[in-house]
Amino acid sequence: MSVSEADILPVPGIRLGTAAAGVKYQDRDDLVVIELAEGTTCAAVFTRNAFCAAPVALAREHLEASLPRYLLINSGNANAGTGEGGMRAARESCKALAAARGCDIKQILPFSTGVIGVPLPFDRIAVAIPDALTALSDRGWAAAARAIMTTDRVPKLVSRQFEFDGHTISVTGMAKGSGMICPDMATMLAYVATDARVERSLLQNCLEQAVAPSFNAITVDGDTSTNDACCLLASGATGCPPIVDPASELYRLFCDAVRDVCMELARAIVRDGEGATKLVEIRVEEALHREEAREVAYTIAHSPLVKTAIFAADPNWGRILAAVGRARIEGLDITRVHIWLDEVCIVRAGGLASDYTEQAGQAVMARDEYQIRVELGKGEVSARVFTCDLSYDYVRINAEYRT
Repeated sequence: MSVSEADILPVPGIRLGTAAAGVKYQDRDDLVVIELAEGTTCAAVFTRNAFCAAPVALAREHLEASLPRYLLINSGNANAGTGEGGMRAARESCKALAAARGCDIKQILPFSTGVIGVPLPFDRIAVAIPDALTALSDRGWAAAARAIMTTDRVPKLVSRQFEFDGHTISVTGMAKGSGMICPDMATMLAYVATDARVERSLLQNCLEQAVAPSFNAITVDGDTSTNDACCLLASGATGCPPIVDPASELYRLFCDAVRDVCMELARAIVRDGEGATKLVEIRVEEALHREEAREVAYTIAHSPLVKTAIFAADPNWGRILAAVGRARIEGLDITRVHIWLDEVCIVRAGGLASDYTEQAGQAVMARDEYQIRVELGKGEVSARVFTCDLSYDYVRINAEYRT
């Protein structure tokens, strides 16, 4: 579970400030500046959507050219599908922050989230930047997590600490995302920071390993956003030795902490899915390879019929069985397939389990969180994804999103 805002750990070398720019929302902060100490290393992964937003393209360009000193994030407007005007707006926003701090524009990484296809009012961002800079604080995580929210119901924050050789290392992260959530990456933004000093290639490797089973293993609605990004920042402000050896115990402990933070944030995103009432882990076992297991898992997770049954707590096991059967895998022997709802076996050897009762299945599906487990009987590889139900509110929220 994510911790309460009061328990979020500051990360030395990282400061966050927020302000109200009025990009879309009124009477709330919608702009975040994250200040990175000199020498902070940064790793990032971005959406693979071909219509990636202007800030994604510019952030990639700047990250290749320089070590970032500032991250600039706005909510309420994705600055996606906005053509050359969108690139200009992203550059002008970065230029305003660079001018205010006396740094190179390439040391600014821009991020946006919100409505697609609407010009970004970068002049409002420029006006609000001084207020965000005044608010910079290492305790700014909670305010920043709220400022980046769009349809989210709650801010998403996680902190972890671990000890090594007498030193305490902190890892804190925040994320936003509630709808348009699907791998590559999931509409989400996530920022994780640590006071460890980590060589850049190792930091990137750590992030990619953490993202695979977390942010790239969740789905709310099967839609991949134009703006997804996840950054891992290492300020090096701790007195702990720098991490330069991928085989070291320190690197292992560090990667474990980052993966744990990313996993909790990813679960929080699904739990807060638009209109969601259930968090469901779909685990597929006994596959020949990982891609096969993920294919079956996502076929189940993306089925509107399965997701509406989850919402109704209706153990309509035929919908799950049909999803497994239409997954694009070869050589499936249905007589070897078993399906479980937590501890309750629904399907055994390709048919309804003889000891299954509707009451037992419904009792599991009434839980806020549970697991759908499928055994394919083909091999020894497993994979899991996290999803949620599809409710009336999902349709309402998205029907009203621009109004």
